[in-house]
This record gives sequence, structure tokens and C-alpha cells, in this order.
Amino acid sequence: QVQLVESGGGLVQVGGSLRLACTASGRNFSNNGMGWFRQAPGKEREFVAGINWRSTMTHYADSVKGRFTISRDNAKNTVYLQMNSLKPEDTAVYYCAAGDTSTSSPRDYAYWGQGTQVTVSS
Repeated sequence: QVQLVESGGGLVQVGGSLRLACTASGRNFSNNGMGWFRQAPGKEREFVAGINWRSTMTHYADSVKGRFTISRDNAKNTVYLQMNSLKPEDTAVYYCAAGDTSTSSPRDYAYWGQGTQVTVSS
């Protein structure tokens, strides 16, 4: 059974940092693109960051560029999202996903985690 499990979410104050991790089991995703998405209440799921399988390409939503960093450790089948300078508008459920590529479209990802809540308090 293929599973993506996110961890590291929580409550943090404005300006703080969190590091999310997503560990895969059931298959090796070292040849897949990985992405992070988020969904706030009443809003559509939106792209946050993506990374290709060799970590040679990363891309970010404009809203997080310069504050968030995506990385991966293929030996651990894990992808990370380092989030710095957090803002209240970053509050959402964060999901990791695996696909053939690392595009910004949720439709390009076949596997999804269950999500982890990030809440930024002002």
C-alpha cells in the first residue's frame, strides 16, 4: 500500500518557522517529482513548491518565494518543506504529493498525503 505521511505541522507565531516532512512508504519515489500544496478553509487547493527527482529544479508559488525551501532525501524517501518568516495567510492544511513531474497542477500528481495543519497566529 502506497502512503505519503506528512509531519511537522503545528501552531507558530508570526515570523516563526516550521519544517514539514513527508515520508513515502510502499514504493520508491526517488524517480518522481514531488510537490507541496496547501488548502485554507473555503479556498481551493493551491501549489506551494515542487522539486524534480534529482533535486536539480525547484519552483515556488510567488507567495512563498524567498521564505520557503523544498528539498528531498531520496535515500530516506522523504521530501521537506522549510517554512520561514511565516505569515497568518500561510495558515492551511499542507499536503505533499508525488507525480511523474513536479508541476504546479494538482492533476499531475497521482499520490497524496493526508495533510498536516499549519496555523500561524498573529
